[in-house]
Amino acid sequence: MEHTESHPFDGKAFVRHLTTSPGVYRYFDAEGELLYVGKAANLKKRVSNYFLKPPMDPRIASMVSQIDRAEVTLTRTAGEALLLESQLIKSLKPRYNIVLRDDKSYPYIYLSGGENYPRLAFHRGAKTGSGRYFGPYPSTFAVRESLGLMQKLFKVRQCEDSYFKNRSRPCLQHQIGRCSAPCVELISVDDYRNDVRHAEMFLEGRSSAVIDELARSMEEASMALNFERAATLRDQVAALRKLQAQHFVQGASADMDVIACCLEGGMACVSVLFFRNGVSLGSRDFFPRLPTDASVSDVLGQFIAQYYLDRQVPRELVLSDPVEDIEVLTDVLSQHAGYNVQLKPSVRGERARFLEMAQRNASAALTSRLASRHTLLARFDDLQKVLDLTEQPRRIECFDISHTRGEATVASCVVFGPEGPEKSHYRRFNITGITPGDDYAAMHQALTRRFKKVVEGGAKPDILLIDGGAGQVAQAVDVLGELGVEGIRVVGVAKGPGRRAGEETLVLAESGKTLHPGTSSPALHLVAAVRDEAHRFAISGHRRKREAARERSTLEDVAGVGARRRAALLKAFGGLSGVEAAGVEELMSVKGIDRGLAERIYAMLHP
Repeated sequence: MEHTESHPFDGKAFVRHLTTSPGVYRYFDAEGELLYVGKAANLKKRVSNYFLKPPMDPRIASMVSQIDRAEVTLTRTAGEALLLESQLIKSLKPRYNIVLRDDKSYPYIYLSGGENYPRLAFHRGAKTGSGRYFGPYPSTFAVRESLGLMQKLFKVRQCEDSYFKNRSRPCLQHQIGRCSAPCVELISVDDYRNDVRHAEMFLEGRSSAVIDELARSMEEASMALNFERAATLRDQVAALRKLQAQHFVQGASADMDVIACCLEGGMACVSVLFFRNGVSLGSRDFFPRLPTDASVSDVLGQFIAQYYLDRQVPRELVLSDPVEDIEVLTDVLSQHAGYNVQLKPSVRGERARFLEMAQRNASAALTSRLASRHTLLARFDDLQKVLDLTEQPRRIECFDISHTRGEATVASCVVFGPEGPEKSHYRRFNITGITPGDDYAAMHQALTRRFKKVVEGGAKPDILLIDGGAGQVAQAVDVLGELGVEGIRVVGVAKGPGRRAGEETLVLAESGKTLHPGTSSPALHLVAAVRDEAHRFAISGHRRKREAARERSTLEDVAGVGARRRAALLKAFGGLSGVEAAGVEELMSVKGIDRGLAERIYAMLHP
């Protein structure tokens, strides 16, 4: 049902025709933008609160005044409504909803399967491998720390399969006592699998069982007069006991997350302490986007629904405050997990101590965030004054080019808003079809590809920063003119004398003037931060592209070296660096490599 300006939305009439069934309702403005998504056990009763019971708080009144159209989706149960609401909020990000900004998936520890010598590895993304996944962990640091412990305690390999299969001698990890060198079979398959089994038990939280088993093995080795083996097991048991004493949290549930929310200054912080198998895995802070006048209960309820409904749920969630529809939320999480999940807004004893810790974390993180936000807003205000803009910019994009003497050219585009970097909008462009080293052509190509998306209806920046002077700025002006894109302020960021930070020159495309804000200018601090981020993002992309190209272009480009000979070379010398260090005579020692071919390989690797 559509409405025009001459027939504004009649909320009362809409409510009269609503059903009392559970479901999800959605409000849209005159331009079709989604304003709000809500759930209801009784649609008629819930939606009527917006139109039949004034007065309402300013936030809701502002939203209702913009409603031009409403839609509903009926569900069978209130639980289904909760699930659908969570999915719609996460995918559509309505303006007036609390939205969890969590772009990055969580890391896991991956144990490969189907091999004689499985490996442990850091993993992030889709779980498509044939082995086991342990986690999720709250941060990459927690995974790296755990993997380091695995190396010290159980010596299970962590190298890539390609590296493992091409070794002819033990690597440095074996020499420093962190790997049992299965690559050259210094350990039997049975003994290695036993180490893997112990690592699995440890990751499952059964460290006490591992200690008991190792202690029995130590006694058996001692009885058999195998004192060297007994000493090794003794050291392993001692290390495990020490680690257990450091990490075991007395009184913690086997599976529990402690969640606290702090609300201040129009911002919210949700801090989560993670406990798995009685071991603390650390914490993580979240800063949801929220409308004004949101309550702590609102934030916690939306956070739990959006965060846990697409990942593994612990058996117990300890909450700093009660949440709305806690029974429905508990039922939905339990169905999703396949076991009973408890939500506890009121706790005592050790759990109360953990909750106090989470609340302190949330408060401290929010204080720091507010201070950073205040500084960032001051910089945006100053940039508005420096560039003489009619209003504060909402979206800044910056482009940079990176290459090494024309090789593997990559362009970057980073995006900043008043809340800071918007990393989900970052883009890289692989530049092809230009003269190597032609930065102008590279910038022209990247800008053309980016702003074709604007012509097709994509997001448009208020300010376009270009890392460079008048020449690079001219490329941006040409591209915007060719595509007919208007309303964007183009600014070049040229390096100052001696390339000193704080002395950059701003080149204004519209007037051709240059500005020198100076080292004390908040606006220049913002511009420099955005430019540096674009530079970092371009360089990291360029390095990956260059390394990939160089790894491929060496042996694969030598005539007469196919897949079999290439594998033999890599295995014989332990990798590409070993092949590069070999002389012609050493290359000839590999089966299938005669002198002519060895000379061609050497010439290719030593141009």
